[in-house]
Amino acid sequence: MHDIADLEGRGLPGVFVASTEFVAAADAQARALGFDPARVFVAHPIQDRTDSEVAALAEGAVEEILAALLRSGDA
Repeated sequence: MHDIADLEGRGLPGVFVASTEFVAAADAQARALGFDPARVFVAHPIQDRTDSEVAALAEGAVEEILAALLRSGDA
C-alpha cells in the first residue's frame, strides 16, 4: 500500500494487488494513510502454490489489473 501511495504521489498510476486474506488489512491501511488506491485481490494463499498455479492466478487477474490501472491513470 505504501508503494502505491508513493507512486501515485509522484503522478504514476498504480494498483494494489494482494490475496483475499488481506482485504480487511488493506481497508485499514488505506484509512490510516488517507488514501484509497485501485485494488485487485486474487485467491489466497499464494506462497504454497506452484509456479504454474501462480502464473494462472496472474493470468486470471491481468485484465482486472490493467483496467484498474487505466482507471487510476485517468483520475
